[in-house]
Amino acid sequence: MPVLYNFQYYKRLRQQLRNSATEAELRLWHYLRKKQFNGLKFRRQHGIGRYIIDFYCPSYRLAIEIDGGQHYEHRRQRYDLYRQRFLESLDITVIRFTNSEVMNELDNVLERLHQVVTGIAL
Repeated sequence: MPVLYNFQYYKRLRQQLRNSATEAELRLWHYLRKKQFNGLKFRRQHGIGRYIIDFYCPSYRLAIEIDGGQHYEHRRQRYDLYRQRFLESLDITVIRFTNSEVMNELDNVLERLHQVVTGIAL
């Protein structure tokens, strides 16, 4: 199945998501942008298929999701599971953090990401 990235159909939605980023997304983006994190290129609000990923590193096929409170609702958990399975079927690793983790334990979040990209812990 061919995978299309950043469908034109979702361009406006991706822009809206970038313009209305949560505080946690902005905080993590500060460390990921401009190849500041391990020299890796990350994209923000990147489309893969019909899904929009918070952060995506194409060279490592790594998707990072920052989950707010709505992700604890049953319907949303089911949607997240389907999305994660889709991404994993494309050999994309998905790592999730909560808003709280990013805001209160940023050093741990960055260390976990470092471990993932250096192959220490997958």
